[in-house]
Amino acid sequence: MKRALIFVLAACGGGGGGTVDGPATADGPRPIDAQVFDAFDITARPYPLFVPSGYVEGTPTPLVILLHGYGADGATQESYFQLQPIAEANTFLYATPSGTLDGAGNHYWNATDACCDLDDLNVDDVTYLRALIDDVAAHYTVDPRRIYFVGHSNGGFMSHRMACELGDRVAAIVALAGTVWADPALCTPAAPVAVAQVHGTADSVINYGGGSVFGQAPYPGAMATFTTWSTIDGCTGTSSGDTYDLDSGLPGAETDILRATGCAAGGAVELWTINGGSHIPNLQPIWAQTVWDFLSSHPKPQ
Repeated sequence: MKRALIFVLAACGGGGGGTVDGPATADGPRPIDAQVFDAFDITARPYPLFVPSGYVEGTPTPLVILLHGYGADGATQESYFQLQPIAEANTFLYATPSGTLDGAGNHYWNATDACCDLDDLNVDDVTYLRALIDDVAAHYTVDPRRIYFVGHSNGGFMSHRMACELGDRVAAIVALAGTVWADPALCTPAAPVAVAQVHGTADSVINYGGGSVFGQAPYPGAMATFTTWSTIDGCTGTSSGDTYDLDSGLPGAETDILRATGCAAGGAVELWTINGGSHIPNLQPIWAQTVWDFLSSHPKPQ
């Protein structure tokens, strides 16, 4: 299949947040757009980190890591999801790393067999993202019970993989248009993880019902992903009826919420179905706060 930039977020709208300086530290305030860990050079892949003005050294602070879609990068993904103002308002550390470049010059994450190591480079992004967590924790007071991933498309697949492989540390993820492994046996987290799977029924790139992309291995549908995580988290039932209005291009509260019930401690599973939603929904401003509300409601158990 001819490679195309089907995951790129260019042309996505959304207003930008204002410029906010990081906290005053021993070496002065750090601007939000600085790649503050250039000097530490974790495996030669530095990353931007937003430090909210309310951060206080010694106070355990949540960490959110945003993972972009194929062909995008951390800055582009932030311009779409707009989580940085929420990080400032709610005081959480916020990393926006970029994946490595493939042969076509596109940033990507080596997530599952379905997406998106198109050149078979076998980059170990699990180890990289684990090192990123460790690096932030070495320089800031990260709350070990509140480490979260948010991802879109290829970044959604990678968020699922991090939950599968780092379940002892990752408390919760929100994945838009990216799914878990097709083979549930490949997802064996050491502890339950809270998962919100978000998917549009009109997504023609990563189909709501499952499929494959770029000729790679099949991926499961949104409901199958919900079922896999419900089993992993030991959930015993479901509830429905709530709705969200997440897509400004669709009328009314178009997003149906399905929740797993009776889950093990630390586990929670939700499926947010955007009826008529595309691969790149027209996200309402409430999107970012809704994402944070889910994440912040699900720390690791004491």
